Amino acid sequence: MPLEIITVPCLEDNYAFILHAPLTGLTALVDAPEAAPIIAELDKRGWTLDFILLTHHHWDHVDGVPDLRAKYGPTVIGAEADAHRLPDLDMQVAHGSRFSLGNVEVSVSEVPGHTVGHIAFHIASVNALFTADSLMALGCGRLFEGTPAQMLDTMQMLATLPDATQVYSGHEYTATNAAFALTVDPNNTDLQARAKEIATARSQGAFTVPSSLLIEKKTNPFLRAHTSGIRAALDMPDATDLEVFTEVRLRRNEF
Repeated sequence: MPLEIITVPCLEDNYAFILHAPLTGLTALVDAPEAAPIIAELDKRGWTLDFILLTHHHWDHVDGVPDLRAKYGPTVIGAEADAHRLPDLDMQVAHGSRFSLGNVEVSVSEVPGHTVGHIAFHIASVNALFTADSLMALGCGRLFEGTPAQMLDTMQMLATLPDATQVYSGHEYTATNAAFALTVDPNNTDLQARAKEIATARSQGAFTVPSSLLIEKKTNPFLRAHTSGIRAALDMPDATDLEVFTEVRLRRNEF
C-alpha cells in the first residue's frame, strides 16, 4: 500500500485527512479544522506529522494549524495567492505545482469558486483528489468569493480526471445535498439509488466521503448542467450550461 488515507471527523461536520506513506514513514494532513482529534488519531497510530496541506483560508480548515505546528513542526503548504490570509506557509504553491511527500507526488490545481484562492491536491498514483469545499459529494461549495463561471470551470476541469478518482471533500453534507439534488434531477435513477445508500450509511454513522468521480458525474447536479434531465426539471431546455449551473446553485442556496 503506497499510501494510507485516514478520515478524521472534526468540529460538527468537517473532515480532515491523514496521509501516511508506510515505505518512508512520512505523514501529511489535508486541512486542519481543529487539532485535538487529529492529534488523537496520530497518537493512536504512533505517527508524527511531517506536512500540512491547506486547501483554503476558512477558519474551519486552518484553525488547528498553530497547535499542530507547535507539537510536530510540520512543513505547511498552501496557495501562493492566498498566503496573506493563510497561516504562515513554509511552501507556497500554484496551479500546476508539483511536490513530493517522500515517494508520493502531489499535483496542485487552482479550483476557484468557493473562495478565489482555493486549491485542490491530486495524488494520481492512488487516484485520490482532495477538493475540500470545491467539488463535494453531491454538491459544490457556496460561492462566497468566486463567480458561477469560475465554479463551473472548476467542476468541468475536475470532471476530466479519471473516473476511478476518489474525491475527498471537506464536509459531511451529503444527505442534504442528496435531498436537494432530487429536486433538480428527480428522474435520475442513479441519484435515487445513491440517495438511499446515503440514508442507510448515515443511519449507521458511516462516512459518505470519499466518493468516486464516476458516481459524482452520474449524480452530482453541479457536474450535470449539460444534461436534459436537469434542464427539463428546471424548464431551461435552451439555456447555456452556465445559466443552468447558476440556477442550480441559487436553488441550493435557498434549499
